[in-house]
Amino acid sequence: MAGLRLTPEDSELPQANRPAVASSDLISDDDRSIAADSWSIKSEYGSTLDDDQRHADAQDAADAFLSSGNFRTAASDYSSDKEEPDSDGVGSLLGLQSYWDAAYADELANFREHGHAGEVWFGGDVMETLVSWTKNLCIELSQGHLPTDLNDIKIDPEGDKFLPAWSVLDLGTGNGLLLHELAKHGFSDLTGVDYSEGAIDLARGLANRDGFPNIKFLVDDVLETKLDQQFKLVMDKGTLDAIGLHPDGTVKRIMYWDSVSKLLAPGGLLVITSCNSTKDELVQEVDDYNQRGAGSFLEGEVPKDPEAARNPIFRYVNHVRTYPTFTFGGSTGSRVATVAFLHN
Repeated sequence: MAGLRLTPEDSELPQANRPAVASSDLISDDDRSIAADSWSIKSEYGSTLDDDQRHADAQDAADAFLSSGNFRTAASDYSSDKEEPDSDGVGSLLGLQSYWDAAYADELANFREHGHAGEVWFGGDVMETLVSWTKNLCIELSQGHLPTDLNDIKIDPEGDKFLPAWSVLDLGTGNGLLLHELAKHGFSDLTGVDYSEGAIDLARGLANRDGFPNIKFLVDDVLETKLDQQFKLVMDKGTLDAIGLHPDGTVKRIMYWDSVSKLLAPGGLLVITSCNSTKDELVQEVDDYNQRGAGSFLEGEVPKDPEAARNPIFRYVNHVRTYPTFTFGGSTGSRVATVAFLHN
C-alpha cells in the first residue's frame, strides 16, 4: 500500500513503509500480493484486469531469469537488461517491464472484447484536478507570470488560446487517458510514450474510438529514449514511482532526470504526480540532482560543472494543495503529490 502522504508542513515526519521485496524472493505468493497492492490508488471504476493471470505472467518472467543464474553484480551497471533484478537489490514486480507487458496485454484483451478503457491511476478525481491545475499553470506561464503559490494561479477564461503552443509529452502514458483529458481542456499537440507495446496498442485503440485520432502514441523507454524532440510540457503520473520500484531504482531515477532534462525544452514545465513521494521528497530529489549536475551518477559526486549548484537544471514552481487529505497517527496528509518544476 502507498505510504502516508504528508502535507508540506509535515513532510519531515516519517512515512509508512513502502512495499519492497528482495529479488531472491521475487516470485513468492506474498511478493505477488505486494506487487498487486503496491499502488492502491486505482480507478474509481475498479479494475478490469485479471490479476491472477498478470501475476502468473510476471512470475514466468521472474522464473526464467532466476533459473538462468545470470544475476547482476553492481547497481551501477545500468545498461543491462532493465528486467534483470539485482541479486542484492530490493524492488517490486511493479518495477519490471514484464509486469507491465502482462498487465497491458490483459487490458488490451479486455478492451477488444468488452470495450473497457482500463484503469485511471490515482482515480478520476485526481486526474481532473491535475489537468485543470496544469492548464491554469501553463496559461500563467504563457502570460509571463511565474506563480509560486496556489493563490497566484488564476482562472483566465481567455487563456485557452495559449494552449495549442504547448507541446505535451506524457511519460509512461499507459492507456493514454490523461492525454484525452488534456485534449478536452484545449491542448492539441499531444504525444504519449510507453515502453510496453501493449500499452501503446491500447492507447491508440482508445484514442481512435473516443475521437482523439490526432494524439500521437509511440513505443519508447524514457531511460533510453530515442526521441529527438523537446517538449514544452512533460507529464509524469506514476512513472517515476514505477522506476523507483526497480531493484536498481536509485540509479534509474538519476537516469530518469538526465533523460527528462533532454526531453524538456528550456523554459518548459515538468509536472510529476506521485503516490510514493511527498512534495518535499520530490523537491529534495531535484535539488540533489541539481547539485550533482547532469550526467553524474554517484551520490555525493562533485558536479562536473562548478556552476551547477548556482544554475540549477530544474526549479520548483508550485504544487497541488487541493487533493483530499486524511489524518492518521496525529499526522495529516494526502495520498498523492503533484509538483511542477521549470527547466532553466
